[in-house]
Amino acid sequence: MTAFKRIADAGNLTGKTALVRVDFNVPMENGLVTDDTRLRAAIDTVQSLRTAGAKVALLAHFGRPKGERVAEMSLAPVAGAFAKVLGANVSFIADCKGEHVKQAIAELPPAGVILLENTRFHKGEEKGDLELAKEIAALGDLYVNDAFSAAHRRHVTTAVLAELLPAYAGVTMEAELDALDKALGTPERPVIAIVGGAKVSSKIDLLKNLVSKVDRLAIGGGMANTFLFARGYSVGKSLCERDLVETVKEIEANAAASGCTILLPEDVVVAKEFKANAEHRICGLGEVQEDEMILDAGPKTVTALAASMESAKTLVWNGPLGAFELTPFDTATVAAARAAAKLASAGQLIAVAGGGDTVAALNHAGAAPGFTFVSTAGGAFLEWMEGKPLPGVEALKG
Repeated sequence: MTAFKRIADAGNLTGKTALVRVDFNVPMENGLVTDDTRLRAAIDTVQSLRTAGAKVALLAHFGRPKGERVAEMSLAPVAGAFAKVLGANVSFIADCKGEHVKQAIAELPPAGVILLENTRFHKGEEKGDLELAKEIAALGDLYVNDAFSAAHRRHVTTAVLAELLPAYAGVTMEAELDALDKALGTPERPVIAIVGGAKVSSKIDLLKNLVSKVDRLAIGGGMANTFLFARGYSVGKSLCERDLVETVKEIEANAAASGCTILLPEDVVVAKEFKANAEHRICGLGEVQEDEMILDAGPKTVTALAASMESAKTLVWNGPLGAFELTPFDTATVAAARAAAKLASAGQLIAVAGGGDTVAALNHAGAAPGFTFVSTAGGAFLEWMEGKPLPGVEALKG
């Protein structure tokens, strides 16, 4: 990964105004923030800028107002919630451009913090409009991006501002980019990737990229059924994309050409019903009945996967190994996640994971704290795994 600029590279910030893009798209109910994880993630960046003597003007989106002012999507309630986690006063102003906003920033005390209104209230935000970018850029002296989760979008506040002002990665963005570089950019080898989830069709680009980057690729979840079917195994009434057999064969051929070993389940857990605690059994790959569906990987598979992780130096994980939301079909995901966390905690493995279901699965297993890094970025994390350039990251490269 090309070097990117960090806040430490910004020099003397006394009296300057930093426009900081944060991810404050938080869950809310009845005007109250119900999960402040994303707010807490911004604390280190904001405090480092305040300590350096800068005023901090926070830029964020909330929901999908599509360029209209939607009262329910105002960031006003978030200012108070962020003030609580920051332990300092946070002002709010109902726009993100204009002279009145500039004046509000000018009136901030040294190291003051102000949250500007939802950037998506302006149609130009999602279009990457240069004129809007110039109006917002006029409010500050430097730009800091601390929202990796939005880095895959070329919006005004995620990328274009970086072309108009000195631009730096925030502390959270910095940690994310460093972790991702260790995972796939310049990793310690061998590298193993675990990719699970329901469908191959949603992760074709990801799989094609990974087989050229990693030494082993373990495939789980519903998508493993398609690979097993392509190898001639019966998968009963399991979720399976039978029309993607040729795509799977192409991925396997590319893996072989790149020296990447694909690891598929060696045994599976099957049931006749898709529900929690359904009657189930463990069987070999050639023993799935026509009225059964594969809902999890079996114990032999978990043992083999744990051994493969133990002999690896780096792990990248995206997606569960089975229907982890249903007991007992969470067994393989939980066991593998705990094995990875144990290795990472012992310093034997760099373990990086990301994606919505992945984060939920690791939290369910109680394994997330043991991982080297867990990304909550969702779409941006997936596009990074697919090898696609992220506009918000590219803009920070110096």
